[in-house]
Parts: sequence; C-alpha cells; structure tokens
Amino acid sequence: MEVEIGRGKKARRAYGLDDIAIVPSRRTRDPDDIDISWKLGDYRFELPLLASAMDGVVSPTTAGIIGRLGGLAVLNLEGIFTRYENADEQLERIAGLPDAIATREMQEIYGAPVREELIAQRIAEVREHGVPVAASLTPQRVRKYYETALEAGLDILVIQGTVVSGEHVSSTSEPLNLKEFIPTLDVPVIVGGCASFHTGLHLMRTGAAGVLVGVGPGAACTTRGVLGIGVPQATAIADVAAARSTHMLETGDYCQVIADGGMRNGGDVAKAIACGADAVMVGSPLARAHEAPGRGFHWGMATFHPTLPRGARVATTQNGTLQEILVGPARENDGTFNLMGGLRTSMATCGYKDIPEFNRAELMVAPALQTEGKQLQRAQGVGMGANGHGKAAALVNE
Repeated sequence: MEVEIGRGKKARRAYGLDDIAIVPSRRTRDPDDIDISWKLGDYRFELPLLASAMDGVVSPTTAGIIGRLGGLAVLNLEGIFTRYENADEQLERIAGLPDAIATREMQEIYGAPVREELIAQRIAEVREHGVPVAASLTPQRVRKYYETALEAGLDILVIQGTVVSGEHVSSTSEPLNLKEFIPTLDVPVIVGGCASFHTGLHLMRTGAAGVLVGVGPGAACTTRGVLGIGVPQATAIADVAAARSTHMLETGDYCQVIADGGMRNGGDVAKAIACGADAVMVGSPLARAHEAPGRGFHWGMATFHPTLPRGARVATTQNGTLQEILVGPARENDGTFNLMGGLRTSMATCGYKDIPEFNRAELMVAPALQTEGKQLQRAQGVGMGANGHGKAAALVNE
C-alpha cells in the first residue's frame, strides 16, 4: 500500500515483526512431529539458526558448541580472532571500556591488520570440534583472503556487508563481480544483507546458496540512524521471499532466505519464518550466553569503522548457556530462552509440520499483539513486560 509523503513523493507502508501476528490454522500438531531442519548446499542442519559473525558472539569454541547443538555459527574473518593471537586479551579490554570512549578505542583495536596465518589457525580450531565451518568476509576483502580460508578447510563462505548488491559500481577500484566470482567456488556461498525484492533477486542470480535479509534491525546496529536507510524486517523478509519464488521459476534453483537481525525471542523467530525465511541469523540473543566471547557485551561488524561507525557496543547480561538459549530448558517466561522450542511450538500450535509449510502461514497486521491485556505484566516488568535481555542490559548500565 502506497501513501503520499508529499506532492510527487509516495512511499510503501512497511511492517516490522512487532506489527504482525501469526494466525492459527484449522489444525494443531504434536510438537514432537515438527521438523525445523533446513539445508544449505549439501549440508543439513537440525536448527534453522545461524550465529552472527560478530566477535562478541562467535569464537572457535562457541562455533563448536552451536554446531553440535544443530545450528551454524559464522566466524568473522576480519575480526579480533584473526588480528590478534591472544584474542581474549583484546576482548577483555573491549569489555572493560567506559561507554564514553568505547567506539574510539575499538577503532584503534581493530586497526591492527588481519593476519592470514590466523585465518587458517581459527578455521582449523573450529574444524577440531567436528562441525561445518562457516566464516564471513566483506566484499572489499573477500578476494584477498578467500583462498587462504578455503585451503584451511572452510565449508561455507559468507560475503557480508551492511548492504551487498549484485551490481556494485566504482570509479576508483575494480568491484567484486559476484556473478562471476561465486560460480568459481566449490563451497556454498551466502551473501547479504539486502532488504528488497529486486536486490534479493539480483543476489540470488549470482548463484548464491543463501541470501541474508536485514538492513539495520540488529540490537547493536546504528545504520538506520547514521545513514537513514533500512526496511522493517517483516516486509523485507516477505519481499525477498517473493524474489526467491521468482528466482525458482526462472532457474529451478531454490535459494535460502535467511532473516538477519531484529529477533529477540522465540516469537520473533517464528514470525520471521512465517514471513518467508528458511532460517534466521541472530546475534544479541546469543551474546547473553555464559560462553559468549563478548563477556556481556555485543557489537556489530561496523561498530569500529575507522571513519563512519554504524554500530554501538551494547551491554547485556550473561544469564544462560548457549544450550539453554537455543534449545532449553527455559527458566524465564519471556521467550528469550529455548528459541528453537518456541519456534517448534508455534508451528505445532498453528498446524504446520515443516518450515516450507510455515512460510505459507496466515498473518495479520496486529500492533496490539504486544500490549493487549498485558497491563499487569508491563507494570510489574515481568513476562512480556520484561523486554527480555533488553531489561537485563539496562540493569547493567545502571
């Protein structure tokens, strides 16, 4: 639906995950009969979840834990772990920085060069856990480092930036041609982010196995404020899922749609998949884990940009294990634990047996979903009024 912004300027109405609700169908199912697995290339994963390529979330150790639980963790190959032999020392330093100087100090920390020998070492460390190895590089650096990563045993390559397009134009350098580059690789490639039908479709036409959907919805991202760009996540996912259908009609190939960011609890994960996603990529929910390398802090890949940072170091509370956060058991009632159990139960309650079926769930625009009848919870700061880990983060900063 278009609305008039002013004379000669119209805009589409877009919706975030908080604006919509999933409508139960005429049947229900047993949660034990629900299949939430998904495939990427030749790999099958029990959990439709990727851990974001953020230094406060994914280390070689947490990649192993998440992989054994059935998910896929993406290691940042341009982060702390590939710039410093002793990554823990720098992570401790970041966790101890006062808010007033955190961004400036992180710019200095990330000013150290990426070391190719550390790329190989970190990939080997993940492989030791016996799980598929996924890692990310930015479009600007992928040609420089991808061979080192592949030779070290990388299984899945993620080419990731704030916005990645299938047609980058530059008058100062030779841009990466994804349509030529991706088919030369023998591993599945995920590219993103994007937030529209046409950008998603162009990325799919490069031969990517998966496309990341999300520009600015993450808890630590400030892109929407710094650049003024972004699309609310429910609309972005639905648009790119429509591009997936068009691409499949054109080529017969199915490209996985991965919702990246903006999900805080199991209900958000369920709504992202009901909008059309095959899997989700999350960061801040996992930064709360006791095992998380961020030590109670979370920051994005653009937080430390040398000239225009587009992220913030945000505090959270380490109040559960990765297992509890992903598959339970849950000890809180706000949906921030057992994310995959929440998804499975949502699908069972609505009567859908697997993710492709759930992609076709009926949705409603329902801004009252978060507040209707919840006055006591909001007043007492419990349940849906607790704001999950957001409340915990606020307590840390007091």
